[in-house]
Amino acid sequence: MAKQILVLGGTGAMGKPLVEKLVGMGHEVTVTTRSNHPDTERLHYRQGSAREEVFLYPLLEEVKWDAVVDFMVYNTSEFAGRAEKILSLVKQYIFISSARVYAQSDNPITEETPRLLDTSRDEEYLRTDEYALTKARQENILINSRYKNWTIIRPSITYNDYRLQLGVLEKENWLYRALHGRSIVFSQDIADKITTMTWGQDVADGIASVVAKLTACGEIYHVTEQHSERWQEVLTIYLNTIQQITGKRPNVIMTKKSDCFVFPGRKYQIIYCRYFNRHFDSSKIGHFTNVEGFKRAEAGLAECLRNFLQNPVFRNIDWCLEGVLDRSSKEVTPLSEIDGVKNKLKYLMYRYQVPGIIGLYKIAVKGYKRIKIVV
Repeated sequence: MAKQILVLGGTGAMGKPLVEKLVGMGHEVTVTTRSNHPDTERLHYRQGSAREEVFLYPLLEEVKWDAVVDFMVYNTSEFAGRAEKILSLVKQYIFISSARVYAQSDNPITEETPRLLDTSRDEEYLRTDEYALTKARQENILINSRYKNWTIIRPSITYNDYRLQLGVLEKENWLYRALHGRSIVFSQDIADKITTMTWGQDVADGIASVVAKLTACGEIYHVTEQHSERWQEVLTIYLNTIQQITGKRPNVIMTKKSDCFVFPGRKYQIIYCRYFNRHFDSSKIGHFTNVEGFKRAEAGLAECLRNFLQNPVFRNIDWCLEGVLDRSSKEVTPLSEIDGVKNKLKYLMYRYQVPGIIGLYKIAVKGYKRIKIVV
């Protein structure tokens, strides 16, 4: 029987395949989006920001939604102000949390594995609203509410044709460099760690399997591949695939430590996630979906990278980070490759550790080695 499903922010790495899956299952699906999309027979888009209550609340009140799947990212106070309102209006609220909430564990992680929020003694860290802590605090808001029509989903690192991660680096931070003839900069301390990466379609299938299932209410599930690999193996998969497609194997600069990646805002993601070895026991979600059939990363990463390389499009290159990575590899990005005066200046500041605009002026006057500033 078709259900009325609302997906908040459903156009990303997990949301897009989830929407396709739900429509394929025969449900009536409505998706909030900030850009314009054409409707189809059972798929409807509502343009607006689901962060804004004046947009969200009337939408929630239109029908009695069988399920609302929430991919939005909130700060804790923002979420506290809307959680009970949402719970009061829908049959099932599916909150997309993160497997980053888990603390380090020497055993395969289950949904009962302690969370960082509950075990950390790092007072400086606990004073932040860093992503893993934010998600755990928002989980607590749901768990401690007077409603039990919530389901919490904790995905692990999710990849697809346009999201391919390497440690804390997105493809814009490593693959872009490789395709432009510069070195991939990675660190041995992360490369040695074990990770679990899950194909976006498998994550979507796992989420879809509990949508509009009342037996899943009041429960927590992580949706992850059960096989793990070291980040070094992930890098090798990428390198082999690029070499097969382009005929050239990218150069890799392997630093001992990840100091250069602690920028910007990556410090706690490294310390409290990428430095952890991650194995998962996904038997709980296995009651609803076939986790044994999830695609292994060795095949999935190569397939997604091949698909991306057919038409490689990069968005939002972080030119500050590119400056840091070029400094580490002793390489230089041609300024003609960088769009806009501001981005050129950002790159130069971080490539040459220049303290501000005055320093840039001095570089321009003196004619810094191998630099020709053209803006």
